[in-house]
Amino acid sequence: MIYGYLQRLYAKRAQLEAQLELYEARSCFGDEEVSDGTDIDLRDRIDEISSEIEALEHTHNT
Repeated sequence: MIYGYLQRLYAKRAQLEAQLELYEARSCFGDEEVSDGTDIDLRDRIDEISSEIEALEHTHNT
């Protein structure tokens, strides 16, 4: 059961990381007005999910 939940968290984190990469890539295409806070929100969510993954892995491995 925890394994399936962890897999969903890994997938969600990967999705958010991909969104962040695309968001950051916009500046490479000349979109200089990319400072709407989306990158901060994505990073915060990635950090939250990473912390949850770490806690679950630690609990599961003990």
